[in-house]
Amino acid sequence: MNKRIAMTKPAEQIVRRKLSDEVFDRLERMITSGELKPGDEMPSERELMERFGVGRPAIREAMQALAGKGLVSISHGERARVLRLTAESLFRQVDLTAKIMLQQSTDSLEHLKAARIFFEKGMAHEAALRACDSDIADLAEILETQRRALGDAEAFIAADMAFHTRIAAISGNPIFRGLSEAMLAWLRTYHTDMLIWTGKEELTLAEHRDILERLAARDADGAEQAMRKHLERSAALYSH
Repeated sequence: MNKRIAMTKPAEQIVRRKLSDEVFDRLERMITSGELKPGDEMPSERELMERFGVGRPAIREAMQALAGKGLVSISHGERARVLRLTAESLFRQVDLTAKIMLQQSTDSLEHLKAARIFFEKGMAHEAALRACDSDIADLAEILETQRRALGDAEAFIAADMAFHTRIAAISGNPIFRGLSEAMLAWLRTYHTDMLIWTGKEELTLAEHRDILERLAARDADGAEQAMRKHLERSAALYSH
């Protein structure tokens, strides 16, 4: 007589999701499927409540989650609007997390400094090969703006960031530009404090001029070396 051996399987728990999570998924699909396109207004709260059969709190919580992920913009007194996703908006979503990580870990700051040097050396090399006269003119104008901002730390830093981001933009790759902006934003606090307390503005300007001269000469190796020298010098000053 054959005996059947009962096989027991671990219980598969059914997790009950929040209504706002379900609403978020449906709204996200409306955006990713193209039903709602960049620039379109989102349906009103009342329309969404009727469509999904849920209350106002679930709609509002889902909309806030969409805004937190950079999918929609919410303005007081106006309907939410679908945003166009870009490399910049993508990296912007991790700004707060990245800044907290840097504040909590010395190792993370060192890793970011090393990554930035590696990245920007490549950007300088690429820029020297691809730059046209208008690119060089733009960089020269930014450098002059930075020179005029001596004594104004905030304006000086803004011009500094614009200089490095403009070099990344010469690549023609929006992800490179977005990554450049993101890393500079994450380091901004340390950068501002460094300039205020060390008084290295004139040295920074001189190094930027050297980089620009190499780019104008279409000297790829020289531009890479000038960028490496500049960032290795300044990286030693970034600290918690």
